[in-house]
Amino acid sequence: MQRHRFHAHPEQFTDRTVILDADESHHLTRVLRLGVDDRVFVFDGEGSEWLAEVSLAGKREVELKLVEKLGDVVDSPLHLTLGQAMIKGDKFDLVIQKATELGVTRIVPLITAHCDVRVTGERIDNKLTRWRRIALESVKQCGRRRMVEIAEPAEFADLCGSDDSELKLFFSERGGESLRHILRPGPASLLLAVGPEGGWSDQEIETAESAGFRPIHLGPRILRAETA
Repeated sequence: MQRHRFHAHPEQFTDRTVILDADESHHLTRVLRLGVDDRVFVFDGEGSEWLAEVSLAGKREVELKLVEKLGDVVDSPLHLTLGQAMIKGDKFDLVIQKATELGVTRIVPLITAHCDVRVTGERIDNKLTRWRRIALESVKQCGRRRMVEIAEPAEFADLCGSDDSELKLFFSERGGESLRHILRPGPASLLLAVGPEGGWSDQEIETAESAGFRPIHLGPRILRAETA
């Protein structure tokens, strides 16, 4: 059976049923052409997923009957925050997509000294809406059951001062320890910061190290920001 997955917020669930919102209902009935008695999967974004059966299929509202709660473990126990410097074009979209697939818990777009992207006001709101939609589609595609938090853009210094992860690392083009060495044993929570295409400024490196970050490298090759 093809695995058609849909998302509903926890408040949309009852003990036996769930009502999909207009967007998910449209996708089920108009895009996938599914109807009453078809079986699908629905997850709540907080770690739970069910096999379900379509019991009512309207244009803007679909009701699913919950058949069986899935018990297998899908999401990583590691709370991983990715601080990613803003990068040009659709590269940040790719970062959102792949970081979601790889299990990142929270993504913070970073404003850094050498960042070429500057967005404010309505443009930020539009980008956040887009990034959150990309994250949702990636969660549905890869089988995760917890939503990825896409935070509002923050200055790198603010992230350094506010995050309380057990281990904080920043990728450095100027050397540092190996990732394999530094992650033994593995932490319960981790913050990784990736700089912009122009690299970190001296002040940012100093700020990061003062906040307890450790510099790491990913080998001798120079990686694009979205690859790192």
